[in-house]
Amino acid sequence: MKRVLLSWSSGKDSAWALHVLRQQPELEIAGLLTTLNSEFDRVAMHGTRRAVLEAQAAATRLPLWIVPLPWPCSNDVYEQRMNDACWRAIDEHIDAIAFGDLFLADVRAYREQKLKGTGLEPLFPLWELPTDKLAREMIDAGLRAKVVCVDTKQLDAPFAGREFDTDFLRDLPREIDPCGERGEFHTCVYAGPMFAEPVQLVAGQVVNRDGFVFADFGVANQPGSFASSHPFRNEREKDGAP
Repeated sequence: MKRVLLSWSSGKDSAWALHVLRQQPELEIAGLLTTLNSEFDRVAMHGTRRAVLEAQAAATRLPLWIVPLPWPCSNDVYEQRMNDACWRAIDEHIDAIAFGDLFLADVRAYREQKLKGTGLEPLFPLWELPTDKLAREMIDAGLRAKVVCVDTKQLDAPFAGREFDTDFLRDLPREIDPCGERGEFHTCVYAGPMFAEPVQLVAGQVVNRDGFVFADFGVANQPGSFASSHPFRNEREKDGAP
């Protein structure tokens, strides 16, 4: 079997990629690979707290590979940390790294170029699927997610904090990609066919920082879920995904 590490942003596309990959019997999913801003203990851009990230991993029944990133983080440091993760993957007999990218050719080319020569195969299980159909397929299959980040240069602030559902899709302006592939919005998944049980989220603050609106969520019934503050900086290390 081919052993695959999945790039995990905490959002719907990486979660759906896990669902798709698990339907391929020749693949074994070995873990979830995530970059984490060490200063704020969150996934970049999505703003997902470590506690939520760990609850997601537990619900997938997969080990979580966290790549810690300093803040601020230069591109050189980012690439060195990811290179270290690739060498670990090779040492642990991983054959491929999968990504939830949909259609941005430059992002795919970057990932392919960085994996070239490592022996790790890049996989793109959702590549060029029509995003309007894909978004509805996710929702119909039971994927549940919250919109946790909105780029206000592209989408109105009140969309932050909303449920990613058919009403959300209906209300999106026509020029916005239904999956937010151009960075219009980011999500945090809390339920779906890729989870053994839902992650119980509780809503926190909604804040506007540097043109991005962030809706914060913690894990329900977890002591200190909102104990730490977070200025929601625009720490955009490769859009927050490995």
